[in-house]
Amino acid sequence: MVSRSYSNLLDLASGDAPNFGRERKRLPRVATVAGILTDLDDENSVSSDAPSSVSQERMIIVGNQLPLRAHRSPDGSGGWCFSWDEDSLLLQLKDGLGEDVEVIYVGSLKEEIAPSEQDDVAQTLLETFKCVPAFIPPDLFSKFYHGFCKQHLWPLFHYMLPLSPDLGGRFDRSLWQAYVSVNKIFADKVMEVISPDDDYVWVHDYHLMVLPTFLRKRFNRVKLGFFLHSPFPSSEIYRTLPVRDELLRALLNSDLIGFHTFDYARHFLSCCSRMLGLSYQSKRGYIGLEYYGRTVSIKILPVGIHIGQLQSVLNLPETESKVTELHDRFRGQTVMLGVDDMDIFKGISLKLLAMEQLLTQHPNKRGEVVLVQIANPARGRGRDVQEVQSETKAAVRRINETFGSPGYTPVVLIDSPLQFYERIAYYTIAECCLVTAVRDGMNLIPYEYIICRQGNEKLDETLGLNPSAPRKSMLVVSEFIGCSPSLSGAIRVNPWNIDAVTEAMNSALIVPEPEKQMRHEKHHRYVSTHDVAYWAHSFLQDLERACRDHVRRRCWGIGFGLGFRVIALDPNFRKLSVEHIVSAYKRTKNRAILLDYDGTMILPSSISRTPNMEAVGVLNSLCTDPKNVVFLVSGKDRETLTEWFSSCEKLGIAAEHGYFMRTNHDVEWETCVSVPDFDWKCIADPVMKLYTETTDGSSIETKESALVWNYQYADPDFGSCQAKELLDHLESVLANEPVTVKSGQHIVEVKPQGVNKGLVAERLLEIMKQKGMLPDFVLCIGDDRSDEDMFEVIMSARSGPSLSPVAEVFACTVGRKPSKAKYYLEDTSEILRMLQGLASASEQVARSAPQSSQQVIIDRE
Repeated sequence: MVSRSYSNLLDLASGDAPNFGRERKRLPRVATVAGILTDLDDENSVSSDAPSSVSQERMIIVGNQLPLRAHRSPDGSGGWCFSWDEDSLLLQLKDGLGEDVEVIYVGSLKEEIAPSEQDDVAQTLLETFKCVPAFIPPDLFSKFYHGFCKQHLWPLFHYMLPLSPDLGGRFDRSLWQAYVSVNKIFADKVMEVISPDDDYVWVHDYHLMVLPTFLRKRFNRVKLGFFLHSPFPSSEIYRTLPVRDELLRALLNSDLIGFHTFDYARHFLSCCSRMLGLSYQSKRGYIGLEYYGRTVSIKILPVGIHIGQLQSVLNLPETESKVTELHDRFRGQTVMLGVDDMDIFKGISLKLLAMEQLLTQHPNKRGEVVLVQIANPARGRGRDVQEVQSETKAAVRRINETFGSPGYTPVVLIDSPLQFYERIAYYTIAECCLVTAVRDGMNLIPYEYIICRQGNEKLDETLGLNPSAPRKSMLVVSEFIGCSPSLSGAIRVNPWNIDAVTEAMNSALIVPEPEKQMRHEKHHRYVSTHDVAYWAHSFLQDLERACRDHVRRRCWGIGFGLGFRVIALDPNFRKLSVEHIVSAYKRTKNRAILLDYDGTMILPSSISRTPNMEAVGVLNSLCTDPKNVVFLVSGKDRETLTEWFSSCEKLGIAAEHGYFMRTNHDVEWETCVSVPDFDWKCIADPVMKLYTETTDGSSIETKESALVWNYQYADPDFGSCQAKELLDHLESVLANEPVTVKSGQHIVEVKPQGVNKGLVAERLLEIMKQKGMLPDFVLCIGDDRSDEDMFEVIMSARSGPSLSPVAEVFACTVGRKPSKAKYYLEDTSEILRMLQGLASASEQVARSAPQSSQQVIIDRE
């Protein structure tokens, strides 16, 4: 069922014009709770303000595939039989959510279900398994999964660029449209069962990366977590993806985004910084990204394994008999084990080359060491898979022909499907496990190996081990897999360095027994305490924390298509209404107006910093009203401001953040702070020059009262790092000087103590008081941290003698962000539009009645 709420997104993603016509509302096919249906499909986004009808906490888990196995009924009726897939991570994580949490699964089925059977299957799965199947047409699924997921995302996330058609293929817009369409189908299925005020939604992996946008658009306050089970590549790799911004913005519609390792999270944060201009910070151990008033939390925790399932398989009689068989088969030999999917990133051929080199360099290992390589069927398809298969078989054949002998096969390749208990048996008898993947998101093979080497009483008896004796195991793992950081006792290798892998394999064989036992104990302690239940419970806890403020936040959606996002603000922080401020402006008589310049009157990214004619015209109009005192406050030097605003004769100007001031064009500049000397510049300037030379794109701005190091055009990561170093350096060398060192938006500034824009606000109120003009209207607008001093002064003045008891105070910042201001406007164009409204009101009054002369003062940053 296609929800009308999302037709716009699909139209825009495909490049078609959206259809805004009315459509008949439709009921969802499946009831969520007995007797209750989800809301009718509505037009456009809605917030979930209706009271919930579900009291029990629910988690909706969304994955590409449902944790089910399906097969035709053996009774010949032609019906379907379903059972839980015990190997599915989505099913296993349920153990960590608690018995009081109801779990609903949304996903597709591996088997194709005929359209005539879909309704019955859907009802059966919902009633029996609490699963909601998403039925994807075969052609669409092929484009989605084998096309976009496996040809574009999966290779790119594993650091393979499509440099030729053989390496992942060129970007295909039709495959991207299929990806968006399938994510839309999944979103519709979630909407059929969700109670948005109560339920948590947990989306899994790269197949569904745009799903958060669909859900956030329909339910602004949805409690949504996403976990990526694959690597996230560095920004240099990721930025090659043509839809890079769309995917990042879609993920940022989640409340919590999880990664296996810090490296993956760091790469994601770097992409957000470089491509979207977002900054992140760590507070009390939690990493958060500020995104339009919402804090998107980042979770770093590798997934674990289901130990109970492993132990139950270890206890099976089939496992015991298989262990006995393998123990007899490899009697007198040391088994090294590799378990990998047959794909290009698992490094099977590199492992075989290392084994070949081991037998070449250490002839004494021949006849004693056997490498058992279990090659699971590849999940993808294509020529690269066939090449890996042929290369692997050729290497195995060559090694066995060169080093094999009667009764001894150096490499045993198992490329046929194995039962789980058979794989467990190989883990149990292997002295060492080798994982040489060149890139892998997590890889749980080492974890499974550790638990199986712990064994049980029956297997101890089979292997002739003392049940009370310490266990032992050895791991050789690639440093490019997600589990590597958590296995501190493993021998880590660069799989591309065949010599190093060979040496590691040899070291693993000759490590003393006590050390093997110590390494095993260390690994077993970690794996047994950080299982899949621990991982799921920890994620749910962080998701609850991330969604704690949803209820008290005011939310609304903006943007079209996959650029949609939700604005979340404190209830007391609201957009400044032009009608409201114009109304207050008209009924007041003594008005104080303070305006910042950079970022307020002109765009911060503008190449030309000079004011445009529109801005100058608005300022002159405001200044001609005798009821106004207007000040422009800026960080620029006074000569520049004098030249730029020479036509604004009645405009008050504060230069260099308030160090210099003048009330109009006809008076001399005065200093607000007495500074005996500027000898400190001789200390600060050489330090800044040092950082300018070593930071490409940075520059120094020399003012009469201050020195500013600007890194706006430097690399964002390196520039930010250098700014922190420079700040520390300057604070150290200027510790005994009467100056302050502050960091701002892409700047580090040194200026005399006590100089700030708050001085301008205080001076303005003082001037008006001296003239007997008690302000009953105050407007203060700024865009960055330096303007917060002005906001603080005028907000605190409300309770003092400087303002009229009935004064209307408008402290307004640019953009939605934490601020001492109570109002905001989106950008420079909205500010100029609002000021034009005020100027028009003054002109209207001037035309209707003669007016006396006026004075206006304006503030610039």
